[in-house]
Amino acid sequence: MDIIFGPVFGILLIVIRLYMWVVIAQVVLSWLVAFNVVNGYNRFIATVGEMLYRLTEPALGPIRRRLPSFGGVDLSPMVLILGLIFLEMLFTRLLMKLG
Repeated sequence: MDIIFGPVFGILLIVIRLYMWVVIAQVVLSWLVAFNVVNGYNRFIATVGEMLYRLTEPALGPIRRRLPSFGGVDLSPMVLILGLIFLEMLFTRLLMKLG
């Protein structure tokens, strides 16, 4: 049983870490566009922004709907990252128990 679940938990940890970086990239890009550091009408920036939005919105949307309004500050990425860190810690503990 350990032979099967060890690599599975390892892959899940990698996916969680990659998704955290995708969320961070989406936040940074949205700030850069909002503060006119990069041109949001540039085709490349718009494509990257759309891709990041499509990757993160299924997880961020439900969190946004449940969080109260904080005066225009979106705390949903921080809540999502904290949840991902919790999952990472959970899988790390399970992986250590397996071997």
